[in-house]
Amino acid sequence: MPSIPVYTIGYGNRSIGDFIKLLQVYDIKFLVDIRSQPYSRYNPDFSKEDLEKYLKQHLISYVYMGDTLGGRPKDSSCYTDDGRVNYTILREKDFYQRGISRLRTAWEKQLPFAIMCSEARPQECHRGKLIGNTLLDKNMGVAHIDESGNIKTQEEINQIFTNRQPSLFDQGSQSTLNEKIGISRKKYVQARESA
Repeated sequence: MPSIPVYTIGYGNRSIGDFIKLLQVYDIKFLVDIRSQPYSRYNPDFSKEDLEKYLKQHLISYVYMGDTLGGRPKDSSCYTDDGRVNYTILREKDFYQRGISRLRTAWEKQLPFAIMCSEARPQECHRGKLIGNTLLDKNMGVAHIDESGNIKTQEEINQIFTNRQPSLFDQGSQSTLNEKIGISRKKYVQARESA
């Protein structure tokens, strides 16, 4: 079984230099950008073109996959009436499954890569709520590089969602987890009018 996990990371308020140092600490050679819109008006160093340039200078390859794994899909059927992303629906979409398949291929080849989004805390991002749990269900190791630069497993992230209650036999903890990870916390589109 492969030993290099799928790493995840968010840049948050890190400088580009600190971000690249973290990638180097974990020996990341490929950065997979999963932002639906690969730009940052708050931290322009993380906009696609600049980020790609910085990474190349440090021998890290940039791969964009926000079109398949982004947290704000173009498909309107993935949104609730109040404008939040329904991760349960998104998870079943063909484009999302193609993205997961590409990650699995890289993981099986043991390529050292990290998926990246903007939120530094994995529990506040779709990489911790959606993608990490999809990978966990497929028996793939997931290592979230958190806001402090430390590693948290997907199981540890899920414990944060359930207020640190283990779920060995407790179906209540599983339903709490499903409630916490099923819908995005942010609204991304205008709420739909009820008929």
